[in-house]
Parts: sequence; C-alpha cells; structure tokens
Amino acid sequence: MDDTALLSLADRMLWVTALVAAPVLLASLVVGLVVGIIQAATSVNEQTLTFVPKLAVIALVLVVLGASMITLIGDFMTEIFGQIAGITR
Repeated sequence: MDDTALLSLADRMLWVTALVAAPVLLASLVVGLVVGIIQAATSVNEQTLTFVPKLAVIALVLVVLGASMITLIGDFMTEIFGQIAGITR
C-alpha cells in the first residue's frame, strides 16, 4: 500500500469519525449552553442540573440519527475490509 492510499484512508477515517461524533457533540454543546444561560439568569448554580437534559438530548439524537451513523460506519468498514482483501491477493 503506497503512501497516498494510506493517507487517503486516514483522511476518510477522520471524516467518518467527525460525521459520527458531530451530532452528539453539537447537541450536547447547545443544551449545555442553554442550561448555562438559564442558570446564569436565575442564579441557580447547581452543577448536576445540566446532566439530565444533556442525557435526554443525546439519547434523542442517537435514536433519531443512530441508524445513519451505523450505516456510515458499516460502509467505511466494508471499504476497509475490501482494501485489506485486495492487499492480501
């Protein structure tokens, strides 16, 4: 396997990782920001208050987008296994 193919595979791996992680991370970031603003406005400084809304939103994101995330990972793994099979021939 030459360098360009290996770098291309690493680039694709990073993109797949970003596409799978981004919805969960962005949803968690938005919920944390909203809860932080509410806490600042009401002067409620409870550290555990952000945990339950973040958990609920992350679960909702995984239910809604989980199938597409698994499909994306599965397609990438099929591509990797195909390249492995091509190398061993």
